[in-house]
Amino acid sequence: MKKAKRKDKKLTAQQLDAIHDAGVDMSPYLDSATSRRPGLEIQRVNVDFPRWMIAQMDREAERLGITRQSVIKFWIADRIAAMAKKA
Repeated sequence: MKKAKRKDKKLTAQQLDAIHDAGVDMSPYLDSATSRRPGLEIQRVNVDFPRWMIAQMDREAERLGITRQSVIKFWIADRIAAMAKKA
């Protein structure tokens, strides 16, 4: 992939499309500090769980080699996907 030279001027959408289509590295033209992923922004939620649930989540997290938070996210995502299939 070709490397692009950073230019301080702003590009039009057509110019950015042309750079992409030419196979040039676009990263110098993108500002990752202000980029967004619509619909995938993080929102913090506090949930209280009984100790027995936390203990089971921790055992499963250790078995899988991931964090407790990842276990919770996976289980909730799995349940949401199952509900979407039924609808």
